[in-house]
Amino acid sequence: MRFFRVVAGSSLLAVPVLYIAALVIDPAIRAGGGIGHYGANPGQVSVSAALLHWSWVLLVPGLLGMTHLAAKRAPVAAHVTGSVAVLGVINFSALMTSDFVYSRLERVMEPHAGSALGDLIGTDPGLAWGFRNPGFLGLLGVLLLALVLAYTKQAPWWAGPAMLAGALAGPIYPVGTIVAGALYLAGAGVVGLRMLRMSDGEWAQPVGSTAVTR
Repeated sequence: MRFFRVVAGSSLLAVPVLYIAALVIDPAIRAGGGIGHYGANPGQVSVSAALLHWSWVLLVPGLLGMTHLAAKRAPVAAHVTGSVAVLGVINFSALMTSDFVYSRLERVMEPHAGSALGDLIGTDPGLAWGFRNPGFLGLLGVLLLALVLAYTKQAPWWAGPAMLAGALAGPIYPVGTIVAGALYLAGAGVVGLRMLRMSDGEWAQPVGSTAVTR
């Protein structure tokens, strides 16, 4: 159980760092949007997309840890919100492959035509309902799970809103990236540090226990 606790807590500390680093490396975000940046900077896109992917993947053990803590006093709410969050984040991570698609299309085609084809691919109903929409639902699940965690007095109430604001506002470069990055790190970090500082006994406390945890 100690291994799970350390992995979950460490993941919550690492995720915001990877996420913000990926946004800073992304050439289109740094340029404030526009077409052609992905085709002109394939190396940066490759690194950025990979970091974004892992920022979502590594959120999964953190969410499982949050579910474990919240389930001690609110098992149904914790497992429902935790399941939505985990499944959504897994779907969201797959969407990062679209950056590679845009980068390649903008290189092998005229940039505007390549970008337009990428946009057309993005309208496919299977992509929307199989990946994108569940991903955003997963972000809602992250917020609700964090609020359940706060309700059970395992985290401050602002941790969940800070994580959600960080994830959504991070791509607004540069002010949003800086401010949202700080929010994301604060929200996820306060929960992650709590996990790392817990004793093995506190972590292993049985589900449904009403013992007070400081």
